[in-house]
Amino acid sequence: MERWTGRVALVTGASAGIGAAVARSLVQSGMKVVGCARNVERIEKLAAECKSAGLSGSLIPYKCDLSSEEEILAMFTAIKSQHRGVDVCVNNAGLAQPEPLLSGENSRLEDHDGCKCFTSFQVNILALSICTRESYRSMKERDVDDGHIININSMSGHRVVPNPDVHFYSATKYAVTALTEGLRQELRDAKSHIRATAISPGLVETEFASRLHSQSPEKAAAIYAGIKCLQAEDIASAVTYVLSAPPHVQVFTQVQQVCSI
Repeated sequence: MERWTGRVALVTGASAGIGAAVARSLVQSGMKVVGCARNVERIEKLAAECKSAGLSGSLIPYKCDLSSEEEILAMFTAIKSQHRGVDVCVNNAGLAQPEPLLSGENSRLEDHDGCKCFTSFQVNILALSICTRESYRSMKERDVDDGHIININSMSGHRVVPNPDVHFYSATKYAVTALTEGLRQELRDAKSHIRATAISPGLVETEFASRLHSQSPEKAAAIYAGIKCLQAEDIASAVTYVLSAPPHVQVFTQVQQVCSI
């Protein structure tokens, strides 16, 4: 990780779970990390913890609603003016809504207000695509040819579980699988050495289930009780492993599966 010391990483969804663990790990490796989320107060608390722990890097909190392209573009403008640009982009932010395909609100094309699944589409797919595009532009305009774009995908992007609450979520993660492969092909065709990696964890013990089943805490707790889950720090370790690979080595799709459900 020595070559990343002092360089800039953007981590989306850095207020909790995998994003917070990744942000802390990269700060520990000496990087300047811009952590963004709507709940910036939690990132500010994490930044203070990193500083008090004497970690060699720094965490810069940034409030950003990733469902808004305007806010995303403003964030990249701020990163450019204050930190020159992005060298590593970790597209971690993602969410799921318990909306079955047959009875949910997935088909509201004309009025998106209140459509929970459309928000999932915005954050899981469109925000990831915009952050990828803007990160690439940031690297190109500064002649950074060893940058890295890492998409935190899911095993739900490789198989569909028999649970209607997450079928739409799975569709968005299948899109991430396709988008990452498309990115790899475009970078290859551009003869770029910027690398693209997708990491697809199995079940990770975070706030994901409690947010998915906010009306049923018992149901959320049962999801994590039935199996020994991955921890957010395990995924952070996977990210640092990917970044630690030599510039001539690309770890493309790294899948971590601990269960078949």
